[in-house]
Amino acid sequence: MENIIEVKNLSKTFGDKKAVNDISFNIKKGSIVAFLGPNGAGKSTTIKMLTTLLSPDVGEITINGHDIKESNEVRKSIGIVFQDPSLDEDLTAYENMEFHGVLYGIEKKDREIRIQNALKIIGLEDRQKDLVKTFSGGMKRRLEIGRGLIHDPQILFLDEPTTGLDPQTTNKIWEYIQKINKEKGMTIFLTTHYMPEAEHIAHEVIIIDQGKIMMQDTVENIKQKTNAKTLEEAYLNITGKDIRHEAAEKVFHFGRR
Repeated sequence: MENIIEVKNLSKTFGDKKAVNDISFNIKKGSIVAFLGPNGAGKSTTIKMLTTLLSPDVGEITINGHDIKESNEVRKSIGIVFQDPSLDEDLTAYENMEFHGVLYGIEKKDREIRIQNALKIIGLEDRQKDLVKTFSGGMKRRLEIGRGLIHDPQILFLDEPTTGLDPQTTNKIWEYIQKINKEKGMTIFLTTHYMPEAEHIAHEVIIIDQGKIMMQDTVENIKQKTNAKTLEEAYLNITGKDIRHEAAEKVFHFGRR
């Protein structure tokens, strides 16, 4: 299976803090990958470089066959759902989707079809004319995911997509994610602090700590290598059990971890 993301010797420094330190990894097309790490580990900085929001100091990134410097082509290939809300709550669900489609230059006729398909996937067809400010947190999250699908990205980046949601909504969101992965062959690159989620959904896991990749493998192989019964136990064996303080990524406002 071909790689859709290739990262080689990537580094990023803020002041005297090396947030990402010479990391390399590949992501196979059509896979679901969980990118895990403690606070300040380098997750957000890495994702911002992968999504063209931050330039690396050193290293190479290839996204869907495009060098990261080809930012317009890269952006056409990716969808992004960040942890912080980014919807316009004074617009309807449909209007939020349409605005996104216009930004990506999707023709009106095609845009309508894509919006309706996305609304169907996320189960918001009957609420598309309602203002977003009337939505629950779970509905807003589903809308953000649907919006990220409008331009048919090859890769969907999800930054802690279920934080603060109830178990029912969380389960439904993971159902949506697995459905688009299976039906569209879309690559999913996600972060989460909920280890059971990652263990359940991810085909592969990458663990980063102190700016370095500690391990990349399937959940089962990681558990075997660390003599652990669960991914959470394996994760703690790799990264330690001490509480982490917020590090350079937050200080420089480039992320939350």
